[in-house]
Amino acid sequence: MQGDLMLFSDYKDTGFLYHIAPITDLEKILENGIKYDDKESYANKYIQLHTFIDNERPKHIPNWVIRKRAIFASLNYRDNTRFHSHTVVLAVKVQPEKCWIANENLANKIYEPLILQNTKCFKEAKKYIDTKGRALAEEYWNTSLSFLENLHKRYDAIYGYDAEALIQHTITPNNIKPLLIVTDHRVYSIEQWRKCFCIF
Repeated sequence: MQGDLMLFSDYKDTGFLYHIAPITDLEKILENGIKYDDKESYANKYIQLHTFIDNERPKHIPNWVIRKRAIFASLNYRDNTRFHSHTVVLAVKVQPEKCWIANENLANKIYEPLILQNTKCFKEAKKYIDTKGRALAEEYWNTSLSFLENLHKRYDAIYGYDAEALIQHTITPNNIKPLLIVTDHRVYSIEQWRKCFCIF
């Protein structure tokens, strides 16, 4: 991300990471916080990917770093990021010593082939997963590092390294702040959204 215009100030200035959630989950999040497995998408969309990558985790990665038990967040976004419609961008405070940084771009190259490998017309994807997919998972871990180490080395500033934070603890409501609401057509700050839709 080096040289790019970023949407938010750097973590060293704000102390926040950024988590995206469907607006339908916002009330529950503000009341109960965020747990790694409290969204429907955990079980029906991503658990297969998490398990595959965890199974390729090398021995030098600490035992407490478990992808399928992580809450995912970003360190920042480019200022031209296109967010999914009907979502909310949340600023979250985390315990830095319980977070890990990895390159989401590598995980993304595994996802579709992993999901489609058992679909008849895409069965060739199984060979990709057994070869390239496993190599990508190995690279995912070998280019990862602790959150605290990243504050010094700044892998997240390397071009092509799309840093995802694997948060290995529950985030409590007092450490969550809604920042942006994304509709089909635009991104609103919370104050802009209130002015537009909260008519009294």
